Amino acid sequence: MRVPVAVPAANASAPFDQARSLVVPTGWRVEVWSRISGARHALWTPSRTLLVTATGAGELLELVPRSNPASPPSVRMLVRGLTNPQGLAFDTIDKQRVLYLAESNRIDRFVWRGNGTIGRRTVVVSELPDESASGDDVHRLKGIAVGPDHTIYVTVGSAWNANGADTTASPPRGAVDAFDSSGAHPRVFATGVRNGEGLAIGPDGALWAAVNERDNVAYPFHGSYGGLSDAYGQVVTSYVNENPPDEVARLTTGRNLGWPFCNPSADIRPGDPRAGQDYDHPRFVRDAQTNPDGRSLDCSKLAAVERPIPAHSAPVSLTFLEGSTLPARWRGGALVGTHGSWDRNPPRAPAVLWLPWSTAKRTLAAATPLVSGFQAADGQRWGRPVDAVPGLGGTLYVTDDTAGAVYRITTR
Repeated sequence: MRVPVAVPAANASAPFDQARSLVVPTGWRVEVWSRISGARHALWTPSRTLLVTATGAGELLELVPRSNPASPPSVRMLVRGLTNPQGLAFDTIDKQRVLYLAESNRIDRFVWRGNGTIGRRTVVVSELPDESASGDDVHRLKGIAVGPDHTIYVTVGSAWNANGADTTASPPRGAVDAFDSSGAHPRVFATGVRNGEGLAIGPDGALWAAVNERDNVAYPFHGSYGGLSDAYGQVVTSYVNENPPDEVARLTTGRNLGWPFCNPSADIRPGDPRAGQDYDHPRFVRDAQTNPDGRSLDCSKLAAVERPIPAHSAPVSLTFLEGSTLPARWRGGALVGTHGSWDRNPPRAPAVLWLPWSTAKRTLAAATPLVSGFQAADGQRWGRPVDAVPGLGGTLYVTDDTAGAVYRITTR
């Protein structure tokens, strides 16, 4: 149901200088808890304060709840002068709690003191691929996750929409890299991951990624489509609108998600030889622009994506809900923050998606919107969610880098 967004007077600057509303499950309520310009990823600390990266400002902030948790929190500046900070992850090394922070060009580690201060920054990984003078779609922001064995995983997004040059770069882009806890022993963990900013360890102990796929993909089949007698190799709006699906995938050592040579295709038409296939697990097809003859990569050898989500959703975060205090219906599964499309017509709306977890199949099921309503009927947006993390007492906290806000959503 659509509910009004409650706004304390101190938080009522634009876009909350006029009434706003969001669509959430029945009985849930939404309030603007804090105003943080460019708020991106969020992470609860052991002392139950909320860390938020302010990417544009280059800051790491700590939001400290008050005795009344609904009141706007106090905000502490922990670190400034960062380069596009985004991903956050905690680990314990030699019985000491440490915080990892992913800048666009390096990974930092801080000793966590838990008293409003953190230890001196240690750069554990430097010179990550960042800016690119030649790329046409440079993805600089990094997601980060830490595995049960203390392995650090970091996203290295592509510099191109779809270009094999990224796969032969040194180090390659469109990948997820792995490092030991000290930053040593760098290796490419998974490839074909165009822009997997959402990284998280799932209930199965595996690394999962929420991935942005390519734009303006050419139609990959011979035959009539979109008013063309043979649409192969043509960019057809009706096909681009739904292809290729973005994805949430389980990553394993050496897995290739296909980009930029193979794309999952959601287009299944009467008479198509793939018509009997499970639509939720579309097979990979050759990219007509980068891999027309299949020589660059054999798409038939790629494992199906675990969970496609609608094309051009633009996922930017991934959070598993195991152990959360959300209502039982929502407690399992994962949340994916989606930014919405930039080139789809009509635009794909931003939302926080919920994907249930199947214990029997040990995978994620189809996504449904959990928090939506940021986009008007004409495609104009007043907000774009980024990250969603559960809090205490059945609460959910959602960052929004467009509205410059952190929402507190109560579910009881």
